[in-house]
Amino acid sequence: MEVFWIILTGCLTAIACALAGSFLIVRNTSMISDAISHAVLPGIVAAFLITGKRTGIPVLIGAASVGLLATFLIEFLHRKGRMQVDTSIGTIFTMLFAIGVIMITAFAGNVDIDPECVLYGEIAYVPLDMIPFFGFEIPYAILMMSGVLLFTILAFYFGYRQFLASSFDPDHARSTGINTNLWHYVLMTCVSLITVAAFDAVGAILVVALFIVPPACAFLLLKQMHHIMIVSSVFGVIAAIAGYALADSLNGSIAGAMATITGVELLIVIMFVKWKSRVLTIEKGSNA
Repeated sequence: MEVFWIILTGCLTAIACALAGSFLIVRNTSMISDAISHAVLPGIVAAFLITGKRTGIPVLIGAASVGLLATFLIEFLHRKGRMQVDTSIGTIFTMLFAIGVIMITAFAGNVDIDPECVLYGEIAYVPLDMIPFFGFEIPYAILMMSGVLLFTILAFYFGYRQFLASSFDPDHARSTGINTNLWHYVLMTCVSLITVAAFDAVGAILVVALFIVPPACAFLLLKQMHHIMIVSSVFGVIAAIAGYALADSLNGSIAGAMATITGVELLIVIMFVKWKSRVLTIEKGSNA
């Protein structure tokens, strides 16, 4: 049963990351997931100092709020400060992450809050944190990720047209009355919630890999956005399952193995696309 909970956590995280990551890829802001994964540290520490707990809704709210703050500051530097997007991302996430480290050393130095735990995570510990839920014992990470995934699915279901328009052609979207800034921050809210919810379970490194690589694989194969979202979710689930099998066989890090499998998937897709392109070129030449 422990294996089931571990794989299920990985699959839920992969699907949530794939849905949001597909739009990050379109907007050319995929690395903002890495920025948010580091920038939310002050929110986690602040919530802990207030509540005395490292997990729960207050931590989720605190971290997500700082994630949104990071997004706002990145946009501010980009638009008002005329800085490149990547420069804005690098400036804000390092600044906020450094503030979080200072808060830990200054106010929570004797407490078990380790920035490295946030970055690496340990999905193998998911079955150890069980809570009662309608008469059943389920891992806290499963409950948290399920709630965040449900929120993400509902956001994209009801706002799919707005997300699509504001991502591909924001100028046209604004001309039709769509508030592109609003939908940008809704997307960033989803990214922040997903990132924070997955901290204890898988860590930021795997979260960033799942945000970027499965959607990148899908974009190489497909054109329609809804197809890309579905296929990228499938790539993420495959990475979660195959990654666990790889980690089990090597007795290594599960999160690391899952991230590695996403890289293998990308290499396979690239080789397939190149092979398909070569075949089409040969067929065109023979027909001519």
